[in-house]
Amino acid sequence: MPNTNAPIAKIIPKKLRKHNQIRIDNYYWLNNRENPEVLNYLNQENAYYQEQTAHTKEFQNNLYEEMKSRIKEDDTSVPYFYNGYYYFTRMEKGKNYPLYTRRKEFIDAPEELLFDCNEMANGQAFFQLGSISVSPNNKLALFSFDIIGRRIYTLKIKNLETHLVSEDVIENTTGNAVWANDNETLFFSSQDLGTLRSDKIFKYKIGSNLNPELVYFEKDETFSVEIAKSKSRKYLAIEAASTLSSEYQILEADNPDGNFRVFQKRKRGVEYAISHYNDYFYIKSNCDGADNFKLLKTPENKTNKKFWKEVIPHRNDVLLEDVEIFKDFLVLEERSNGLNKIRIRSWDSEIDYYLPFESETYTAFTGTNVDFDTTILRYSYQSLATPSSIIDFNMKTHEKEIKKEQEVVGGTFIKSNYIEERIWAVAIDGTKIPISLVYHKKIQKKGTNPLLLYAYGSYGYSMDASFSSTRLSLLDRGFIFAIAHVRGGEDLGRNWYEGGKLLTKKNTFTDFVACSQFLIDEKYTSNKHLYAEGGSAGGLLMGVIANTNPELYNGIIAQVPFVDVVTTMLDDSIPLTTGEYDEWGNPNKKEYFEYMLSYSPYDNVTAQNYPNMYISTGLHDSQVQYWEPAKWVAKLRATKTDTKKLYFDINMDAGHGGASGRYEDLKELAKEFIFLFELEGIKK
Repeated sequence: MPNTNAPIAKIIPKKLRKHNQIRIDNYYWLNNRENPEVLNYLNQENAYYQEQTAHTKEFQNNLYEEMKSRIKEDDTSVPYFYNGYYYFTRMEKGKNYPLYTRRKEFIDAPEELLFDCNEMANGQAFFQLGSISVSPNNKLALFSFDIIGRRIYTLKIKNLETHLVSEDVIENTTGNAVWANDNETLFFSSQDLGTLRSDKIFKYKIGSNLNPELVYFEKDETFSVEIAKSKSRKYLAIEAASTLSSEYQILEADNPDGNFRVFQKRKRGVEYAISHYNDYFYIKSNCDGADNFKLLKTPENKTNKKFWKEVIPHRNDVLLEDVEIFKDFLVLEERSNGLNKIRIRSWDSEIDYYLPFESETYTAFTGTNVDFDTTILRYSYQSLATPSSIIDFNMKTHEKEIKKEQEVVGGTFIKSNYIEERIWAVAIDGTKIPISLVYHKKIQKKGTNPLLLYAYGSYGYSMDASFSSTRLSLLDRGFIFAIAHVRGGEDLGRNWYEGGKLLTKKNTFTDFVACSQFLIDEKYTSNKHLYAEGGSAGGLLMGVIANTNPELYNGIIAQVPFVDVVTTMLDDSIPLTTGEYDEWGNPNKKEYFEYMLSYSPYDNVTAQNYPNMYISTGLHDSQVQYWEPAKWVAKLRATKTDTKKLYFDINMDAGHGGASGRYEDLKELAKEFIFLFELEGIKK
């Protein structure tokens, strides 16, 4: 039964017809952020949430300060050297945004301030710096910024000698921009303002009266485009990519007025990525049935696939994720048995080894490596209980230098106080699903521990185990934190992804349920103390399990959840829809329509008891429109049969990524933690 104090959205039935079926959507009217009635309803939801949680405000503030106190407020990134300068990012105490600086030639040279994002954000409810690109002569910098949260960026040019910003202002870009080698021509990507699909590449010459020239338009609505410059600085490359296919066009950066030429024509189901070194391109591709990708090479003047020669073959049990090229070494980022591997191989194959990682709940990946002629590989390592480290590794001598380890301020963090595990649940079809866990060593498996289980499970994104100082606020209060590496991600290779998309999407949901039940059976927790969390496509997962297995969870946190699957995927006028057909299916086809409809959280809300729920969104979200969770909450309030907590928290100034600013996200996180602590009776 609905809580009588909660907002009740009015019902305006709308008939939605497709494939000889009629769906009645009572809350379709919420799809209009310009409608004062809609804004009034959202404000009522916010007011209700604030009223219901008013008694926790002091605890929220204390928790915010606790998490903030672990962060080193005066902090500087490990510098990297590029084109004659050392580049730094610095945070200052009490400030919400970073400062970008550089030093010429020597690491102790006088500091040159490039951008102070605190000044740039002054007076803005939201601010995000998109990208910075310094011209080859080091005198100019392209920079982009978003002040709405909808990922629509304004592009400007700053003179780094005079510190003046040019009057040239290019609006409505994606924030993606690069320089040609002449120091006066730039290329940038722009999007359709309705769908926000990145579909155009423009060329702009400084001083040309703000008249950018269109150099490429992507007609296929399932593809998006971006522009990049090769590590060798010799080529500009336009990448057109969809979920299943990719295509590059290249142009010498010394010849910005030339014509881009196709590297290899697109073919459905074939993905490839290119890297240039010396006289060759190196290609990572899944061509010829290489589901887990292989590495090939071809002369730079013979880019057609018929000239590609194999360098690293395809392996059924190893996913090739990325490559890093050096003069004497090839570095491969691989994934096997669900774990990151970094493989170092000399070009003559006489040297071939893996960096040793002992934990089973870690993340390792290459960092900023901008030079070819070096024996030093920079990489990053962290685990659920190990703070992030940036390491310089000598590939010849095997010596390593920890350039920086994340500092947990306060002196209370002791790594040995926490236990990391990787365990395996069994899905309903017999597939083994890995789970990564971390908890305080004082925890005993008696079935009474509160446990927060997180998952995503879409787009082939792997959820690697990473450290979080804010998570200590959970662990030190007796929580177990776990990640379910469900299908739909790429945690165990490409087939792991293929087994959780399109007409196998339900594996994502049943895998999560199997992991939940396994954690209960093994006495890590119980259904009275188990909590689930996911955001965006992971929020879809939360919506499904709330419908199918509400009895397993005491609470669910759903961040910017994608829950109105069918209606959204039938609307090709809103962002992301057409490009997502290869992920979810095209509901204009009956088979996909019926499959989506069978799991879509909004369409499957039913009169039953639901767990306690905390649902959040941003009014300007460009990825998952705010009205999806708004409609979902309205329907839940009117339909569910319990009186448990149902909170809807809308950030009226933010988009998909939440609030901007270094500490604002801590305030949002404090709300989520308080939701959990309240349900567990934790008062401080």
